Amino acid sequence: MFDIVGEFQIGDDISPLDPDSVDSVVVYGLYGHPLTHQATGYSLVYNQLYPYEGLQNYTSGIIHHVRLTGLRPNTLYQYQCGDPLQGMSNLYYFKTMPVSGPKSYPSRIAVVGDLGLTYNTTSTVEHLTSNHPDLILLVGDVSYANLYLTNGTGADCYSCSFPQTPIHETYQPRWDYWGRYMQPLISNVPIMVIEGNHEIELQAENQAFVAYSSRFAFPSEESGSLSTLYYSFNAGGVHFVMLGAYAPYDETSDQYKWLEADMASVDRKVTPWLVATFHAPWYSTYIAHYREAECMRVAMEDLLYKCGVDIVFNGHVHAYERLNRVYNYTLDPCAPVYITVGDGGNREKMAITHADEPGNCPEPSTTPDTYMGGFCAFNFTSGPAAGKFCWDEQPEYSAYRESSFGHGILEVKNETHALWTWHRNRDLYRAAGDQIYIVRQPEKCQVE
Repeated sequence: MFDIVGEFQIGDDISPLDPDSVDSVVVYGLYGHPLTHQATGYSLVYNQLYPYEGLQNYTSGIIHHVRLTGLRPNTLYQYQCGDPLQGMSNLYYFKTMPVSGPKSYPSRIAVVGDLGLTYNTTSTVEHLTSNHPDLILLVGDVSYANLYLTNGTGADCYSCSFPQTPIHETYQPRWDYWGRYMQPLISNVPIMVIEGNHEIELQAENQAFVAYSSRFAFPSEESGSLSTLYYSFNAGGVHFVMLGAYAPYDETSDQYKWLEADMASVDRKVTPWLVATFHAPWYSTYIAHYREAECMRVAMEDLLYKCGVDIVFNGHVHAYERLNRVYNYTLDPCAPVYITVGDGGNREKMAITHADEPGNCPEPSTTPDTYMGGFCAFNFTSGPAAGKFCWDEQPEYSAYRESSFGHGILEVKNETHALWTWHRNRDLYRAAGDQIYIVRQPEKCQVE
């Protein structure tokens, strides 16, 4: 395969490979049958360049993108990829999603966030694989390449260890290592990814999200989005809305207008379940990133609530927390269930301390997201925490929280019932650390 993907280069003198030197071809067929179908796509390379002397630049190997069309729903296929004249891959397989409909769902959807490439990552992936998911949602923070200098020196806290660097450096080979490690799983199981803060990766000419946008496939065009940072798709009777916490989201933004149109196009008779994902949680009781995404919540929560979103998945906070149905910090039976699964295996360690514990409430001025800017987090004006920035006890909307590595599995049973299970890494395979049925009440909760 080296001839068709090449190898990354990093250093002072790099020469990008020519993506037009090879074809991007996938041959495929029904599992156990000849590979009688062929699709051709395109290839690319990307660069991570720094306008400062002494920093090492990077250019990727050749990345291939091929779209397969006309596939049967809920069907097992086998395939090879490469260039027929220069070399083809080993034989892999994948199963397509069920047809969209109120009685048609993937058996198991794995949800994981803040994965990285650590010892804890390997444990998470082993546990996740043992649950045999049909689909994987990765809710941001993939490789953590931006916790490393361009020479490969890494740290748990970049700003603490490297405060004098002229730009936030990255070590892009971490992306290559991550892809090779994940290949046995994601060559067979579809993965849908949304960006986290560790995918920003600023470089020369103020470019950002280049590795993220180059390495993954997004149905942006198919869902009417103009960006890889937000998009939507169906998986059986579930409509997934993948929102960008690091793209403009106010009511005048392209993302907000796209979300309005996307929500308006959802037919709940075809996809009864509506699930949103984005990286930074709106509701979390940990000190880490406490109320950091408040501006996004203020801008978008009303729209998600009015459209009847059932579940929201987040990462960012390196712990597990499941919230009761909540809207504007108040329990509401028609609001979404919020679940944070930022415990995939990151290198920055677990979030442990809660903001509601004595002496732990952060200063409001420390909470805004530094990349998106804005300040929207003020003292609460009603409820048990009125006049305060934090609760004095675990908030009533926080149902369960734990600082342990793990992942979650969503099993949608029918139009109204879905089983959510969170699995700890330290438990035996398939043991449940937290489990709950999430129940929709469409007759009670009308959507606009």
